[in-house]
Amino acid sequence: MKNVVVLLLLLFSKQIFGQSKTNACSTLYKINELVKDFHYRPKPINDSLSVYVFNNFIKKLDERNILFIESEINILKKHKYKLDNYVNNLNCDFLNEFYTIYQKAITRRAKIIETIKKETFPLSSAEIMKSYKKALPYLKTEEELKRILKKRMLFDILNEIAQSSTNKDSLTTVFPSLSETIKQKIFNDYTCEVSTNNLTIEDFYNLFISIYCSYFDPHTAFFSNNEKSNFLSSVSSDNYTLGITLSIKENNYLSIVEILPGGPAYFLEEIELGDQVIKVKSKEEEYFVNCFNFEKIVKILSSSEFKNVFLTMKKKSGEVYTVNLFKQVMKDYQNNVYSYILERDNQKTGYIKIPSFYSTLENGMTNVSDDVALEIAKLKDDKITGLIIDLENNGGGSMQEAILLCGLFVNSPYLSQIVTKKNHKEIIGNQKPKKSYSGPIIILINGLSASASEFFANVMQDYNLALIVGTKSLGKATIQEIIPLKDEKEQFLKLTIGEFYRVTGKTNQYSGITPDIEIPSLFDDQMPKENSLTTAFKNDKIESIVDTNKFPMNEKQKQAILEYKQQSKNNIELQKHIQLKATLNQFFIYKSVAIPLQFSAVFNFNKLNGFSKKWKEIEAFVKTQYLFNINNTSTDLKKIQTNNYLKSINSSQIKNLKNNFRVFESIKIIQSLK
Repeated sequence: MKNVVVLLLLLFSKQIFGQSKTNACSTLYKINELVKDFHYRPKPINDSLSVYVFNNFIKKLDERNILFIESEINILKKHKYKLDNYVNNLNCDFLNEFYTIYQKAITRRAKIIETIKKETFPLSSAEIMKSYKKALPYLKTEEELKRILKKRMLFDILNEIAQSSTNKDSLTTVFPSLSETIKQKIFNDYTCEVSTNNLTIEDFYNLFISIYCSYFDPHTAFFSNNEKSNFLSSVSSDNYTLGITLSIKENNYLSIVEILPGGPAYFLEEIELGDQVIKVKSKEEEYFVNCFNFEKIVKILSSSEFKNVFLTMKKKSGEVYTVNLFKQVMKDYQNNVYSYILERDNQKTGYIKIPSFYSTLENGMTNVSDDVALEIAKLKDDKITGLIIDLENNGGGSMQEAILLCGLFVNSPYLSQIVTKKNHKEIIGNQKPKKSYSGPIIILINGLSASASEFFANVMQDYNLALIVGTKSLGKATIQEIIPLKDEKEQFLKLTIGEFYRVTGKTNQYSGITPDIEIPSLFDDQMPKENSLTTAFKNDKIESIVDTNKFPMNEKQKQAILEYKQQSKNNIELQKHIQLKATLNQFFIYKSVAIPLQFSAVFNFNKLNGFSKKWKEIEAFVKTQYLFNINNTSTDLKKIQTNNYLKSINSSQIKNLKNNFRVFESIKIIQSLK
């Protein structure tokens, strides 16, 4: 294929907007041409595309049917079956009509919010707040929109007050003063929401293009050099930093998505991933987190002028706390392959964590395959008798690196098959077989193990070179290629050009890889899966190229699987995991509720819901430390002893490992394989 930029195995379609021209039709037309010429399974440009794009575009603009009114949707419906014709005729005037109506709706919502803010706002109502599994039909009038919006705002005010404490009497006492503060915050949040959702015409067009691309499959996407991001992070290398990375959430909170080892936040036990920053204070400046204050907050978080910062945080349980952090200069930590020696019952098991399939071709400093080979050599020097390869949360990366990694373990000449357009098949051979390890191996996977991770796990499972342990993988076996649009230097299409199959002819596409031994993860059912995406390719099968019956499981592998299943009922930690997972899942099952819009009723609803209490139990359980020792390799120990920064990183990694139930269980399983 011509004009290839890079071949990737990626986890998700990364939506990157910022098209340099507003000529959307020209872009869409060029996308159609690339899809027709190179897409793995191109779909016809017809009414099916029109209906899909129309429905999903409207849904993306107004997911809860609270922005547009019925008459506006009826006006737009005349385009529902014509979008394909418009694009083929290079006439996208319809987008101007969409945008005009969208702007009218946004302006109306902003006006309604401002009107509500100026009116008397009682903090109790005889009305009832109901929840619905599906979006309600579009409302007919502005007055109906206002009534629903006012109910929603009142509930949010009462709910935030109710969640601020478990003591109803104390909340009742401070309700008059607290409610006024919370009311203003909720009002500002709603105003921020309108401001955040008010797309420019360029972003509006690019959103349409993004949805248009997703019709062909979930991973085909429009790319531009002018990337936009919804993430806000602290200053990192060679600058004063708090040592945390933040992400802007939909409710205009900042959520902690990373705590940098060795940084100021790392040494405070209160701060955890997922905690929300709700207020920032430094010197005489203090701001609640909302879209009005983001610029000022960024200044406090990033500028060396503000070295002493107070952060007021909120945990998932609802607990609110304040910490005082002093910025310090620190370098970025690169998340590469690393290894440890895990000891239990005087037996040494090697552990290698592979966070992604990075390579030098993708702006990396090293290749995964080279780094893993290096870690294996270190572990062998320390006389390990088994190896755990951890691919949990590894969303993929370079296909070439996945192929080369297989060569460290596989002697067989064939690894996989790739099918591209018009059913063209290609066998993926073992390019550089150089077996580095022959002992017992376990590969850990979960619902976020995808793409290149699945490729590697497939091969190891097909040849029974490893037991696959954990939960089902994501289920992405498609291959993407990034190609420039015709006559464009800054516009690209990430296009699905094929699918990889196992040597058996099977594929993990849509269904994921089924582990040989399943060990539950508390949040696995909440992880996104390929089979939840409406345009994902379904699972199928092609002819096999290898008789895998010639590579059977050995007797120890069979016995390990049987013994684990037999002993699972008496495994206290395992049963606790299963129980907590079932409890957690209940909170994600839709339940129809009707709540009177009064403080007492909302407080009682939160209490009966019981999420806060159960969440604390879950938090305590995931901090369980399991009975095994974790040691550095002799090589790494020498480096760490003279580097305080590496010491803090090492400490963080060891702590996470010590709390990892699936790693602990894998140690026990691999000991039975020796």
